[in-house]
Amino acid sequence: MAEPAPAGGPPPGPADGAASPTGSASAGDRRRRLLLGARAELGRLLEIVALVGLVVTQPLLDVLGRSPDFFLFHRAQRADILLLVALVAVVPTVPPALLGALSRLAGRAARSVTHTVLVGALLAALAVQVGRHGTPLRGVPLLLAAVALGALGAAAHRRWRAPGRVLRLAAVGPLVFVGLFLAASPSSVLVLPRAADGTAGTAATAVHPPVVMLVLDELPLVSLLGPDGRVDAARFPHFAELAGGSTWYRNATGVSGWTPYALPAMLTGRYPARGVAPHYSQYPDNLFTAFGGLYDIRAEESITRLCPPSRCEQPVAPEQGLGVLVRETGRLLGQVTAPQESRIDPEDSYREQTRTEAGLDAAEPVPADPKFRWDSLDDNQPVRFTSFLAGLKPAPRPTLHFLHLLMPHSPWAFLPSGVRYDAPDDLPNDGAGWVELARQRHLAQLGYTDRLIGETLRTLRASGLYDQAMVVVTADHGVSFSKGFQGRGMDAIKAAPGEVAWVPMFVKEPGQRAGRVDERNWEHVDLLPTVADEAGIRLPWRVDGRSARSAPRPPGQKHFYDRPGEPVTIPDGVPTPPTLPAAHPLVGTAVGQGPAAGGSARVADLAAFRATDPDTGALPALVWGDVPDSVPDGTLLAVAVNGRIGAVVPVVPPDPGGRRFAALLADDRLFHAGPNQLDVYQIAADGGLRHLALS
Repeated sequence: MAEPAPAGGPPPGPADGAASPTGSASAGDRRRRLLLGARAELGRLLEIVALVGLVVTQPLLDVLGRSPDFFLFHRAQRADILLLVALVAVVPTVPPALLGALSRLAGRAARSVTHTVLVGALLAALAVQVGRHGTPLRGVPLLLAAVALGALGAAAHRRWRAPGRVLRLAAVGPLVFVGLFLAASPSSVLVLPRAADGTAGTAATAVHPPVVMLVLDELPLVSLLGPDGRVDAARFPHFAELAGGSTWYRNATGVSGWTPYALPAMLTGRYPARGVAPHYSQYPDNLFTAFGGLYDIRAEESITRLCPPSRCEQPVAPEQGLGVLVRETGRLLGQVTAPQESRIDPEDSYREQTRTEAGLDAAEPVPADPKFRWDSLDDNQPVRFTSFLAGLKPAPRPTLHFLHLLMPHSPWAFLPSGVRYDAPDDLPNDGAGWVELARQRHLAQLGYTDRLIGETLRTLRASGLYDQAMVVVTADHGVSFSKGFQGRGMDAIKAAPGEVAWVPMFVKEPGQRAGRVDERNWEHVDLLPTVADEAGIRLPWRVDGRSARSAPRPPGQKHFYDRPGEPVTIPDGVPTPPTLPAAHPLVGTAVGQGPAAGGSARVADLAAFRATDPDTGALPALVWGDVPDSVPDGTLLAVAVNGRIGAVVPVVPPDPGGRRFAALLADDRLFHAGPNQLDVYQIAADGGLRHLALS
């Protein structure tokens, strides 16, 4: 008599190839066995489909569905999005299903055990995700708990039929997840977009000056300010130059910490009301459709597409195509399934290409600029900015020049000089030691952004456009670097509204020469009405904002939207710049070899110092690694290049990558061509330096 199958496995029956009592199986018996085997395999496949759908398909499509800006930034076509969705829904099921099918070659017992192991592994992966969202466990403890739960789930599946039946019913899940993505997510409009409204604004006056609008990203006002509350002219001379010749709306705030909500509010004059894609089909009434009838439009958008193709050309695009979508989705999957805390954010892929990376002809005429160190600025400029500059010239028709530039937005990769550096993708932005490093990297990239502002002003003056044009420079939102509240969400806005909501807002009117400060209660829904008034455009729709030519709104009524349609009130009043720690007195000093500390440090990018070529415009300016556990947290390390200390940083608890220190060497004058000597010193309690051996 055949041994009964486990409750979660196929129904009992003769083993494959077993003989009938007469010594030969009838054709009917063989068909029955084949049908039973096929039904069992189908059931197992459905169980795998259900679990993979919960572990992979649902979380990925949920993140991507809420991130239409990811597809817009990479200029994804409808076919690419549909194919990516199909790949997410189908491909992850193939390896476990194929492994299970191949295991049948070893017999029914091996097939049953393999399926049980696969079910347990997928249940453990699901437990990691659930545990990370619902419990305080992280890392190895969470992984061990998930493995234990996966083993219990696998045992229950093998012992009882009910779990298997539930999973087979749940196999419809991937189809449901795909349907929700295509029909109900904010990204759905990119698959089935509606036609754009052709409504344009009407002329309010006969004067239509050129308009130059530069929207920066993730730039808190306080990052620009010195202790006196003015733009820090020593660190950011070109922002100070801009403030000296324009109207600075010092009490200006963005309305959301997320660009897909913040930028449409700026360009429509309306508060965020719906969680939809930042796409012209969802926002037919916007800056570009209002100006398009009277103005030529040169628009360089990045993670929005509010200008309909009939109005705007998109001459510059970042890395695009199905390949980059698959690569970045794979990175998201790694974050989704990890037992460590991770910031699942497709914005990590928003890195503007440089001129060189985009393959721009080096001989293309570009505006003259000061020759920065190693003449690397022209090569390192994001190509979208280069294209914007090339169009800044007088034209016979009124022209709107618009650029949304992802600067100084992360990923941070530029020193103030314009030189690039590399950093690990998973370097933390929060936690002891790491949040301070994040702010330093942000300020360094802001220094480079200041240079780009300077080049914009020089280009406008050289072309004769500066006096004629209305020039607007602002940012969509800021970002918090407060410990424990890093980012741009509601936690950050409640703890540090001055870093998240307040943004630089400079408007130079045509012919304006002297700067002035306007303390009115400005919200970014005021931007479009103000620009339209100055440009002589009458907006044919109702707006929530107020033109700067109108009476100011009452003080104390500032609104912030973490979710559309759900405003929260934040306290009014220009924020005070945070007190930044003074540079350690050792920074910039020359140092010798010093006595050995009797210890060592491991530097991950040590090889980059052996052959440095500054002419490439890149340097190993970020140093990271770890030290032995014998070095206590809080110990200060001095990092020197070629005998001069460039940074002093603390040893901190290891991050998920095992790193215990990282230092930004923002002064690129520390480096020279060829081999560079890197040294790390432990600073003793008496201030003495103890040299650490490097590996």
